[in-house]
Amino acid sequence: MPDLQPDLTDNPAILQDFKHWQSLLVKWNARINLVSDAAMADFWGRHALDSWQLWDFVPKTAQTMLDLGSGAGFPGIAMAIGCKSRGSGTVVMVESAGKKANFLRTIIRELDLPAKVWADRVEKLTAASFDLITARAFAPLPKLLNYAQPFWGEGTTALLLKGQTAKEELTAAAKLWNYDVESFPSRSDESGVILKLQHLTPKS
Repeated sequence: MPDLQPDLTDNPAILQDFKHWQSLLVKWNARINLVSDAAMADFWGRHALDSWQLWDFVPKTAQTMLDLGSGAGFPGIAMAIGCKSRGSGTVVMVESAGKKANFLRTIIRELDLPAKVWADRVEKLTAASFDLITARAFAPLPKLLNYAQPFWGEGTTALLLKGQTAKEELTAAAKLWNYDVESFPSRSDESGVILKLQHLTPKS
């Protein structure tokens, strides 16, 4: 097992949950291809850290969280681990692939996380406002915001992990949407950024 990245967290309970998550991912991935071999080889440095870094930007008042396209749990499981640690907040993870949804349910159950899985397409989820929306490698920003809009309330914040196309995606999205955005460098990928979006409204 690769060494844990020292800058992930110094909280032993959180580290233990991440280790349990990795262990289950290894076990499941041997049977059903949840993630690539490359992703497994760099679980800590690329994927765990990539997801967990979002927690530094989660508003303290955020209680309801929606993770779009959760896959193997990046970053939805990480957000649920954060909620468990602070003792408040819940996460809804949207994952339409049945095997991945079952894996997420197993993680939630074994780690006793405050989360649930919507195992269908996001378009079929009943519209409701969430305090926080997260996504990683889900869709280009203009399309992602179209998916997110039914769940956007007056105080909603979105934390989105984006790569080297972030600038182009922001330019394209700005033609369709009004929003306030801040960009922060990623700790896990020198070409990546964290986009913090607020006050989303469609352009008329």
